[in-house]
Amino acid sequence: MSQDDCIFCRIVAGKSPAEKIIENDDFIAVRDIYPKAPVHALVIPRQHISWLNDIGGVDPGLCKGMLEFMVELAGSLGVKESGYRVINNVGSGGGQVIFHLHWHLLAGRSAGFNIEEEL
Repeated sequence: MSQDDCIFCRIVAGKSPAEKIIENDDFIAVRDIYPKAPVHALVIPRQHISWLNDIGGVDPGLCKGMLEFMVELAGSLGVKESGYRVINNVGSGGGQVIFHLHWHLLAGRSAGFNIEEEL
């Protein structure tokens, strides 16, 4: 997939609009345009990685950085202490629609909601 074909690559490059929340050299967090919870953000690596199954070829430091970035994002969104959910959909059968690795950070209501109804 080329960067021109990938909406997340275009967002990372500043070629498609998105409401940025925070960013660093490796990741960008944006508000989901179709939120499934009161707080719904997407964490997108700047590097194009198609899906979680490709993570074995990625620098382990990037993986650790992703987790730290999510905690920082939760703090920026004011949900770090109250709690939040992080979800990654893998493949079409797992609900992945955009094949650029990304995570959903959701918060703002009980985690007891039905994930199949929400995502």
